Amino acid sequence: MIARMWRGWVRTEDRDVYVSYVEETGMAHYRRTPGNRGAHLLTRDLDDGRTEIVTLSFWDSLDVVAGFAGGDVSRAVFYPEDDRYLVEREVTVTHFEVAEAG
Repeated sequence: MIARMWRGWVRTEDRDVYVSYVEETGMAHYRRTPGNRGAHLLTRDLDDGRTEIVTLSFWDSLDVVAGFAGGDVSRAVFYPEDDRYLVEREVTVTHFEVAEAG
């Protein structure tokens, strides 16, 4: 299994509306893609007026990730209103192999 992680930062006052937006766009897109094993949205308020946003999703394989992200699975996927909210963002994502315990 593959874990896919992306990070971005919004103004803390925009956190709740951006979280709702990401749930309606990216998270919904993750979850309806065949081979997705789950998706989570994490937030962390920082001391500088920004909130860090992390999306963490789980996939059967990198080939399955391509069904969501396209041919270059290392590129982040953005939606039309992201520019309105994001003050900083990663343009690439990080993939991890999920270790099977035991």
